[in-house]
Amino acid sequence: MSLRVRVKLPKIGMTMEEATLVRFCRQPGEPFRQGDPLYEIETEKISQEVTATADGVMVEHCVAEGADVRIGDPICVVETAGATPAIAEAGT
Repeated sequence: MSLRVRVKLPKIGMTMEEATLVRFCRQPGEPFRQGDPLYEIETEKISQEVTATADGVMVEHCVAEGADVRIGDPICVVETAGATPAIAEAGT
């Protein structure tokens, strides 16, 4: 059974409220493995790649590269096989 998951912008720092989506590391239709980077974000203090918590396939991008995104906003949709509830809440 596969599960489609909206991956949300995680809160990385205590004062972080938003970040800029620098680039996507995977395009729609492209598979990835757990630990592979999905996208890169930048805040006032850091630049960081956000990695996959399970194997899957990128389904769609929800925002454009260069866009400012608030914590909890969806970044992309991925499809995973045999996902657990923890993965279904990625980024929350």
